[in-house]
Amino acid sequence: MQQYSIARRAGWGGLAALFLIATTTASIADDWANWRGPQRNGVSTETGLVDSWSLDGENLLWRQDFTGRSTPVVLDGRVCANGRAGEGIDRQEMVACFDAATGEKQWEYRFNVYQTTVPWNRVGWANPTADAETGYLYVQGVGGTFLCLDSRDGRVVWEKNLIEEYGFMEGYGGRTQTPTVDEDRVIVTFASTNWGAESRPLHRLYAFDKRTGDLLWRSSPASSMADKNSQSTVNIAEVDGRRLAIHGNGGGWIFAVDARTGEQVWGYGLSKRGINTSVVVEGTTVYASHSEENLDGGSMGRIVAIDATGSGDVTTSHEIWRSPVGAGFSSLVAKGDRLYVVDNSANLHALSAKDGSHLWELNLGTVGKGSPVWADGKLYVTEVNGHFLIVKPGDEGGTILDKKELTMPEGRYAEVYGSPAVSHGVVFFTTEEGIYALGQWRPEAAETAAPKAPESAPADAAIATVQVVPGEVHLTRDETAQFAVRLYDAKGRPIDRSAEVTWTVDGAAGTIGPDGTFTPSPQAASHSGQISATVGGVTGRARLRVLTGLPITEDFDHTEVGSRPSYFLGYVGRFEVEEKEGVDGHVLAKNPSPVKIHRHITFLGRYDDHDYTISADLMGTQTGRKRADMGLLAQGYTLDLLGAHQKLEIRSWGSALRMRQQIDFPWEMGVWYRAKMQVENRGSATVIRAKVWKKEAPEPDAWTLEVEDPHGIQTGSPGLYGFSPSPIYFDNITVTRNPS
Repeated sequence: MQQYSIARRAGWGGLAALFLIATTTASIADDWANWRGPQRNGVSTETGLVDSWSLDGENLLWRQDFTGRSTPVVLDGRVCANGRAGEGIDRQEMVACFDAATGEKQWEYRFNVYQTTVPWNRVGWANPTADAETGYLYVQGVGGTFLCLDSRDGRVVWEKNLIEEYGFMEGYGGRTQTPTVDEDRVIVTFASTNWGAESRPLHRLYAFDKRTGDLLWRSSPASSMADKNSQSTVNIAEVDGRRLAIHGNGGGWIFAVDARTGEQVWGYGLSKRGINTSVVVEGTTVYASHSEENLDGGSMGRIVAIDATGSGDVTTSHEIWRSPVGAGFSSLVAKGDRLYVVDNSANLHALSAKDGSHLWELNLGTVGKGSPVWADGKLYVTEVNGHFLIVKPGDEGGTILDKKELTMPEGRYAEVYGSPAVSHGVVFFTTEEGIYALGQWRPEAAETAAPKAPESAPADAAIATVQVVPGEVHLTRDETAQFAVRLYDAKGRPIDRSAEVTWTVDGAAGTIGPDGTFTPSPQAASHSGQISATVGGVTGRARLRVLTGLPITEDFDHTEVGSRPSYFLGYVGRFEVEEKEGVDGHVLAKNPSPVKIHRHITFLGRYDDHDYTISADLMGTQTGRKRADMGLLAQGYTLDLLGAHQKLEIRSWGSALRMRQQIDFPWEMGVWYRAKMQVENRGSATVIRAKVWKKEAPEPDAWTLEVEDPHGIQTGSPGLYGFSPSPIYFDNITVTRNPS
């Protein structure tokens, strides 16, 4: 048996020591590890920064070729950003780090974008986040790749496939959330449709161990979701002795959850659409904004101040003030008694932080997306249509000290979506055509006072939360998984004392020992369940997905009509087992979506499967002039039978049509076909082969399509794909390891 790899904790004394190390490391005030700065509020304490600069060299420290939308981060003399690189089949998302003083590129790491409809020009959206303690960088890619990289050399420390592990929902909009590092965890948020009880599409938060990638907790505070594309980044605040993670949700609410446990503390209903801005917290006041339709009427969008000391639904009870200014993409800056924000039309507004009264307005351009930064008595601001501005805010208005227009080689403006980063006397920012450093690098580091270690719960504190770690596990039945518990009181403070744990298995075939080791039944079919740990009458749970591993067979005959196999992951609500006339047994159907979004995928294996062949029976139908598309997924690649176009296609990236190879393939609606797809890794490349034939006919000897990807997707789950404006059906799925 293989041992499922997770990080073990050496008791709660070890965890307390870990927290102590994480929070007593001296922080460098001049580093810019978060996209909104050291205090996550868009404010820098630096002085002596540039008032103006020139593309010809005045105050331009350096410029390097780079393409991206992200805000750079600065750590230990390195400036790092997320972007995109390559042309044609070489198009990939990229993370790069440069020497902050000279601009010399130190390293870059490129990775594939696949199973997504995000277009090329929106790749490199989310900002990287750095961790001063470990030196790691965290990046959430537009296609659901979540990376932990060592900022010193670009080495991958750990990686998550958020689509195939947690049901990440991508979308054409491409808006992607930035990770937040807090204590020993890194928190990301995204819309997801996972498996089992979490298959319902919602915007969720996931907290991972920042060193190992183990899932610590997940949280689903919203009851509905208006947008699966939103980009609000989690902010952290200490309120009444409790550490809160506060963010704008895809359901239009501002939520505060316990940063250590994920338990919801309060929610504030703000918008009928998803929130794209990030909140700013000053003391116990949360400032939030949006630009969509308000829940309670009035003009489009508003800015609100919320008292963060409440609990439950605080929409009406804890609002301090509101302003009619709508800002849907640019996040606020809070400095002293002023708030500064850029609206969607690139107008800079100054408001009173006390009562929200409007003080003045200054036009900066046409489109406002990037968030301003306050530093050295100035505001550094970007505007989408190629502009970088330096503004001097005053009591009665703002003065533009400098405004530069950046263009592409062909003459059009260079898009600028990110925000500035200020570090060691230099202002950094990225654009579609380059990364810039303005000012004079000051290598000296000003150390600030070390922050306090987190307060532990009193010795006699009652247990309020039992956290089972890891919180979710995918394993095959020849592996074991090791679980541990963390205990917290009602304020989310860690309880550092030994306690007896009672372990139980719920709905899964297998046993768990007194040390938390789960051993699946070796004869079990693929299924899902839970692991429960009870301490002092309080129970915590972890989710468990047990798979047979390869080979896989699924004919749906043992799945109840109207449901789907419990281990299927991703958009499972769009797939349903039915009885089909002319078929002996059950089939899996995908019917037209009631919301008219008909394109979905689902997975039946594990994210690290590789070098296999998937086969299935497929049948499409036609309703009026509408014909379905359908096919198979293997290791990140899609085999698609295109109904309307009568083509057979292999691709890896739907919107960019990367690797697309297609041939004419007339196929009849209402007729069963057999499809087979094989993926084979050859070093860094991957070969993809496919064939399709009428089920009643003999299998052809030759492959119908064969293509090689030089930047091969090395692992990925087998699955099913369907675009169903009319019903489609799947049956008799097999997945086998390729012959050696």
